[in-house]
Amino acid sequence: MTQLNTPYPSTAYLTGFLRSRDVDAHQVDLALALVLELFSPTGLAQLREAVQALPEAQRTPQTAWFDAEFGPIAAAAPRVLAFLQGSDPTLAHRINTRAFLPEGARFASLDHYIGEEGEDPLAWAFGALGLQDRARHLATLFLNDLADVLRDAVDPRFEFVRYAEKLAAAQPHFDPLAEALAEPPHLIDRALQRLTLQALEQHNPDVVLLSVPFPGSVFAALRIAQAIKAVRPGVVTVLGGGYVNTELRELAEPRLFDFVDYVTLDSGERPLLALLEHLAGKRSKARLVRTFWRDGGEEIDAGPPQGDFAPLGGTGEAQPRTRGPTVRYTNFVEPDIPFDEVGTPTWDGLPLDRYLSLLDMLNPMNRLWSDGRWNKLTVAHGCYWKKCSFCDVSLDYISRYEAASAATLVDRIEAIVKETGQTGFHFVDEAAPPKALKALAEELLKRGVAISWWGNIRFEKTFTPELCQLLADSGCIAISGGLEVASDRLLKLMKKGVSVEQVARVTRAFADAGVLVHAYLMYGFPTQTTQDTVDALEYVRQLFENGCIHSGFFHRFACTVHSPVGLNPAEYGVTLQPLPPGRFAKNDVAFVDPTPTDHDGLGQGLKKGLYNFMHGIGVDSDIRSWFPVRVPRTTVPRHFVERALATMR
Repeated sequence: MTQLNTPYPSTAYLTGFLRSRDVDAHQVDLALALVLELFSPTGLAQLREAVQALPEAQRTPQTAWFDAEFGPIAAAAPRVLAFLQGSDPTLAHRINTRAFLPEGARFASLDHYIGEEGEDPLAWAFGALGLQDRARHLATLFLNDLADVLRDAVDPRFEFVRYAEKLAAAQPHFDPLAEALAEPPHLIDRALQRLTLQALEQHNPDVVLLSVPFPGSVFAALRIAQAIKAVRPGVVTVLGGGYVNTELRELAEPRLFDFVDYVTLDSGERPLLALLEHLAGKRSKARLVRTFWRDGGEEIDAGPPQGDFAPLGGTGEAQPRTRGPTVRYTNFVEPDIPFDEVGTPTWDGLPLDRYLSLLDMLNPMNRLWSDGRWNKLTVAHGCYWKKCSFCDVSLDYISRYEAASAATLVDRIEAIVKETGQTGFHFVDEAAPPKALKALAEELLKRGVAISWWGNIRFEKTFTPELCQLLADSGCIAISGGLEVASDRLLKLMKKGVSVEQVARVTRAFADAGVLVHAYLMYGFPTQTTQDTVDALEYVRQLFENGCIHSGFFHRFACTVHSPVGLNPAEYGVTLQPLPPGRFAKNDVAFVDPTPTDHDGLGQGLKKGLYNFMHGIGVDSDIRSWFPVRVPRTTVPRHFVERALATMR
């Protein structure tokens, strides 16, 4: 499960690439199909049966609401889906009456916005004219109510985006997944099985690739693989994607291969070409590229290891004889496919008119993630900076930087617009390089290609007011970037390569060009003190006050084993906690920071203050008022950002 408003790009990338190499490839989005199936008339009727079968003691307010209001819910659901798909926009008028949709517990959140008696609780967000947006938000709350019923009545792990995430996220043991996959199939499982079998019948594949970008995709992907193996055991199943690339790099769990035949790491193009050649009898297993597989367990004389061809999970030394299934990793070294030769992504075969344009969070940047269908494209592979201490800079998706020419990128853009009929693009780079963006903007303007685009950058000084205006002229509508801890001391420690003063100038340049600016913010970084945290919120307050940023989000720092902090903790003044032994996932690692800072309590204040600043509330208040714990006065000069901006003029 990923996004419901637009296809995740990995299948589009790989389908386009494989077709460019004359491979007959097709793509299916079973995550979208599953949600539409569950909320269909048949799916809702089955859900009601599950609700009514619950013992009285297990019923919840949400299941009781669903059962009591089933008639209106079943009548409204198809119309709501059509509205969110954009095929019935006039329904917004009825949705906004608040009399059309049965309202469950999710609508209680609207009570937080009520001001004076009788005041419209959503007027602050949508005003008098935001008809479609208001209705989309209400319709999204309705679907969230239905998701709550699925969670209460069928599977407590169900979520739209993070389905059964805890079974896979940094999970050292396969046992939780194995136990869940051994459970008798429930309503959601059966729906997914039916959809899987329909896709098999339609496309009759020899090989099925399963892309798992996040931990919340793993359980459903293995349910799909399980369904395939039950009816067509000869179909080869292959697992890959972002989750695999970060968490399964030391995979040694044979039971995973009860469901999939191969697991590939990093960019999939080269490993898949090698695997397809192997399956066609043109390449030996010893020449697979970045691929895990399971040895069947027959007795063999392994001999000395050859290169990276060796059993994992033991000592790493040659094992003269092997008994029982063993996970092996083969990496016959071959160059990756150059980024400018990977081909153009294609969305052919995906039902682009059936995706759901949701409006869950009212944060203006977050809504871009869930509202509207965006063509996802990469300006450059990897990160041109690749130094940040919190980032997985040791992994291929960050460390291997390759760019394509502006002409190639615009060729791809024109081909995608012609195929999809849609001109919105989300550039999904870790940090889009300013030089490449400048060339891209100039090429778009030169050819007269009119698109809207947004993406992630570093707030570096190369983004001058002139460049920001050029990007806006080429179609840039929004930019996100990391201010992180908003402390020059900590920005230097994390090797971010920017300062707060510089961020103020760059963000204001984008804002002056009419571009929405979102700041990614962080707290809990090693050695961060209470004073650092208070000062960070003061910097953020001043950025809002001076019109530099429009949106932001604070998240708690998490240390990964692939980051500089995880690899060299002593340089950052922390000690890593031992990882639990296991043969499955490995990513997040706990650490001990001797700095006596209450990050839990301070985090509440950071998020509360930021939320209010985004709505223009309390921007001129004492920063200490947002924290639930006693904190010191800020040391940041009152007009720090204002003075930094004065040097722009």
